[in-house]
Amino acid sequence: MDASFWQQRWAAQQIGFHEAATHPMLLKHGASLGDGGRVFVPLCGKSRDMTWLHGQGHDVVGIELADIAVHAFFDEHGLTAIQTTLPPFDVFSAPGYRLLCGDFFALTSAHLGAFDAVYDRAALIALPPEMRRDYANKMTALCASGTALLLITVAYDTTVITPPPFVVAAEEVVALYGDAWTIEARNTRVADVKGQLGTEQAYLLRRH
Repeated sequence: MDASFWQQRWAAQQIGFHEAATHPMLLKHGASLGDGGRVFVPLCGKSRDMTWLHGQGHDVVGIELADIAVHAFFDEHGLTAIQTTLPPFDVFSAPGYRLLCGDFFALTSAHLGAFDAVYDRAALIALPPEMRRDYANKMTALCASGTALLLITVAYDTTVITPPPFVVAAEEVVALYGDAWTIEARNTRVADVKGQLGTEQAYLLRRH
């Protein structure tokens, strides 16, 4: 699954993963990300969750591969973004938001700056198994000690639904993050996954 897959999905507006309202798990557990501060949203798309986070007093820094999604976020919220370049990324900034357009795996701490928390609703579950270890290692490297990470995973009948999103079991979350993070399972909820019944699981992780 390479960059062109997601670029094509956005170009064709095949974006069933984009939700029209703030995610219920964020509403329930968002307070765990702290009071104010800066929240990192990986593979952010044009998620409305970013506006909710901003409304709670957070500054938002995101990374997104598809420039269509980045432009759409600012356009749909009536925001005028200033575009700059921080190689290899194009950076789009408006009050309270800083979105980098490019490859997550090229990120360094110098690109992101300091942040206090991470909100991952659609990043880990968007990646096939062979990419998830590299993703988790990169996330761990980017996060300072004490960083909170609200992670949401999905589960469903794999004989009925074709990924993405991908099923990520609790055992894999522990395998990916257990060495460097404390992991607390929060609630599970029934959810619509591509028109079928599935479940979502929330976790709160904290970097050692």
